[in-house]
Order: sequence, then C-alpha cells, then structure tokens
Amino acid sequence: QVQLVESGGGLVQPGGSLRLSCAASRSIFFFNAMGWYRQGPGKQREVVASISSDGRTNYADSVKGRFTVPRSNARNTVYLQMNSLKPEDTAVYYCTAPGGSWGQGTQVTVSS
Repeated sequence: QVQLVESGGGLVQPGGSLRLSCAASRSIFFFNAMGWYRQGPGKQREVVASISSDGRTNYADSVKGRFTVPRSNARNTVYLQMNSLKPEDTAVYYCTAPGGSWGQGTQVTVSS
C-alpha cells in the first residue's frame, strides 16, 4: 500500500478558503483514482471528491462549485481546493488511494 500524508487543515472563517494536500509515498501516475472523504462531528464518513488518472473529477453535491481536486503526478500529490467554506464543511478530511490506502486525516474547522 502507498502511504498518504494530508496537510493544510486549520481554522477558517465562513466564506474563506483552504487548500489541503495529500502527498503519496510513491508515484501516483498510474493510480486510477484518488479521492477525498470527510467525517464531521457526529456524522458518517462521506465522499467529497475524486479524480481519475485521466483527470476526470466527481464531486459531492454539497461541494460542487466550491471545491476542486487538482492532481500533480510530478509531485505525487493530490490537492483539495476548498472555497466559500461553510460551517457544515467542518470535518476531518481524509485522502484515499487505490488498494485501500488512507491518510491520517487533517482537521478543517469553519467558524467565526
């Protein structure tokens, strides 16, 4: 399995932006899909976004138009660009890769 390390979480005010990074321990060039999940307080883990090896993306309805998921094969990194953040986006965000790899998660808190 590939090791994944998320970073970039923190506290942000409503309407603000954050960019999360997910760095893989080896090349992701041939990975069919990488994704982001989140788990809010008292909620089940849910999918947020994913990106395939050819750049196709999918987003949860709740984040469409606000989040994007760029991918850098050269840097073995997938990002989650989050704009227009809302309090309901507060969650621990996890990165995933094929083969069942998960990162340790990074906390995002949206609050004034």
